[in-house]
Amino acid sequence: RRPRIGVVAVQGAFAEHAAMLDALGEPHFELRCHEDMERPFDRLILPGGESTVQGRLLRDEDMLEPLRKRIEAGMPVLGTCAGLILLASRIIDAGANDRTIRPETHLGTLDVTVERNAYGRQLASFATTESFEGIGTVSMRFIRAPRIIETGDDVIELAHIDGTIVAVRQGSQIATAFHPELDDDTHIHELFCGL
Repeated sequence: RRPRIGVVAVQGAFAEHAAMLDALGEPHFELRCHEDMERPFDRLILPGGESTVQGRLLRDEDMLEPLRKRIEAGMPVLGTCAGLILLASRIIDAGANDRTIRPETHLGTLDVTVERNAYGRQLASFATTESFEGIGTVSMRFIRAPRIIETGDDVIELAHIDGTIVAVRQGSQIATAFHPELDDDTHIHELFCGL
């Protein structure tokens, strides 16, 4: 049986992930409310968007804890941009000189420290092409992106830009600071679907 992918669709770039999965012929559906959690799925995508809004909506819809339990039990997950922040176990606000970690997280299953909106408003959006471990060269589009500033011992660094970590894997979790769903390159989604 082919895996069925739940795409969190409370806010953000979920439609672009759905289009990418359609291109790959991967079955999927949108997770919008607690009732959707009753449908069978064995993979999860957390899209880009606004992490604070997504986290609040997931809490309001009573989806956050059930999703956390599934991820902790080993369900494969792909988090992009805001999805990376939702997964992160430690979050720092952009430009926080004292590097104070925020008291609250969202899912907190990925052993990384991320800085929100790390590239600031002036460099809010840019695109580049860099090497991605196990895939080769991929296009990377950043939109008010976070950056990974620290990883735990079990986290594998998959991609860097100018020495900054922009993609990681820990077990069945893959997270990127950029938006692979906004380009035609399907390699990262293929990697995720192959977990």
